[in-house]
Amino acid sequence: MQRVGPHANRHAVTARTAALALVSALLLFGLVTLAALEANEVVVLRTVDAGGRPRETRTWVADDGGFAWIEAANPERPFLRQLGTHPEVEMRRAGRVRRCRAEAMPNPQGHAHVRELLARRYGWADRWIGMLTDTSRSVAVRLSCG
Repeated sequence: MQRVGPHANRHAVTARTAALALVSALLLFGLVTLAALEANEVVVLRTVDAGGRPRETRTWVADDGGFAWIEAANPERPFLRQLGTHPEVEMRRAGRVRRCRAEAMPNPQGHAHVRELLARRYGWADRWIGMLTDTSRSVAVRLSCG
């Protein structure tokens, strides 16, 4: 049924305003998430699967004790499984490629350590992504790079 009368235009304006507000909120959410993920340093880790095919994974990194530390969000991440059979990886960081040896660190200590490092390094971005992603089962990966 089509609205007629003095309130018809007001309802159409309200619906358009609500739709515009929703689209604006979604766009803002997407931009904040993109900024959180990409505004700070992101490295590319290159692993190799069982068939010898390379896989590139973009991830955050923090340095501590002479090692680079990254996080696998959960134990099922494909790149983490690949590290179990092929721990030799390449890390592209700041335009430079380095060969590294990856070692998954035991939990709960590894998880707590990498969470602390990333929270300290990435600040608000780490908190924002933490609201969107469950990292309660994350695995710390320590990289020894030459």
